[in-house]
Amino acid sequence: MAQFQSLPGFREFYPDALARRNHIFRLWRQTANTFGFQEYDAPVLEPLELYKTKSGDEIEAQLFSFTDKGGREVALRPEMTPTVCRLVGEKANSLKRPIKWFSIAEFYRYERMQKGRGRCFFQLNADIFGEPGVEAETELIAMLVQCFAGFGLTAEDFYVRLSDRNLWFYYLEALGLDEVRVRGMLSAVDRFEKLGDDAFKDYVTQFGALDEGVKAKVLAFLQIKSLAALETAVSGIPGDKLTARLADWRKLLGNLAAMGLGGFVEVDFGVVRGLAYYTGFVFEAFDRKGELRALAGGGRYDSLVGKLGYGEMPAVGFGVGDMTFALLLEQRGLTPAFVPTTDIYVVIGGEAERAAAFGDIFALRAAGFRVDYPLKDLAFGKQFKVAAESGAKLALIYGGDELAKGVVKIRVLGDRSEHEVPRDQVAAAVRDFFSGGAE
Repeated sequence: MAQFQSLPGFREFYPDALARRNHIFRLWRQTANTFGFQEYDAPVLEPLELYKTKSGDEIEAQLFSFTDKGGREVALRPEMTPTVCRLVGEKANSLKRPIKWFSIAEFYRYERMQKGRGRCFFQLNADIFGEPGVEAETELIAMLVQCFAGFGLTAEDFYVRLSDRNLWFYYLEALGLDEVRVRGMLSAVDRFEKLGDDAFKDYVTQFGALDEGVKAKVLAFLQIKSLAALETAVSGIPGDKLTARLADWRKLLGNLAAMGLGGFVEVDFGVVRGLAYYTGFVFEAFDRKGELRALAGGGRYDSLVGKLGYGEMPAVGFGVGDMTFALLLEQRGLTPAFVPTTDIYVVIGGEAERAAAFGDIFALRAAGFRVDYPLKDLAFGKQFKVAAESGAKLALIYGGDELAKGVVKIRVLGDRSEHEVPRDQVAAAVRDFFSGGAE
């Protein structure tokens, strides 16, 4: 008989792997809740046109797309941003501003697999709608940092590179580039870190020879790593837009410093985020050792809700993928060991004792305790071994002697201490132990 394997780029999660994944999701969700974000969910299958409207027809090559049985062109979602824009756009008039939403969901992309990227992956997405000021960026960058720091990661492990597409536009316009050339230049800047001078080839092909003076100023701008250096670089350039934008930079960096996050955030104009829908501040998180691809990315996208056919609405968001993040935790030794989650293991002597134990087992489970027991008769020694391996803190012993006396023996597995309690006091004794009364 044929044996079947999962499709290329798709993952199975055996219980230990799922426990580690759930650990990540639990702390992400906890962070989002402490920041006052509300969780939402949405369909995994969307109209193909939704993604084409956002990213252009070329996006289809990266999607799991097909025609469904109703003749509709559909796709498995590759990201959440257009979906959340649709959800917010449809209910915009009834939603209280600012809208702070998050989700943890699975996505699908038909692309080349590489370390930290498969064809299906989970991602935390967090977005703020309805706030045009840098207060939204402040909140999201702070939340992004906490999504990492909550696992024990520090500024020695990761950092956030902060850039600004608006400032790039203003600067390049001041150098004499029109909008089409500005976008071409930003495309080159986006690839410069990886390709070096070859990043400018497409620009030269499209627009002709690149003025060496302009190129030198672009490369100099890429070297800016502080607010002071930024202020110096634009000090001689006239224009109210640059002046106002510098004020935004001072406020955003000041806000983050006041939160104690200055050590996590660095000015870096090499980040422009290749996605054309970003309209302002953009940021990416990287590991300090530089061994992994980007850990997270986001920015402002004020025009996307309107582009999808709804009223204009300012928006900022970020996403963190689970695969690269899990690699970072593994590299830093912060991946928790899988421990079975049992509170109580019930040791049973025989069939009569099993019948006596069943009522207590069900009652303890109904009270919220995680209780396990042997499904078949086993020797006591084997049962205690299973109890220890389960991670249980207590063993409840139902033997022939205990049954005859109308008691249950409670063993604390940590120190092997034992005591007996009447059958009708088992639940109270267990509650007392787990509330700290017996420790």
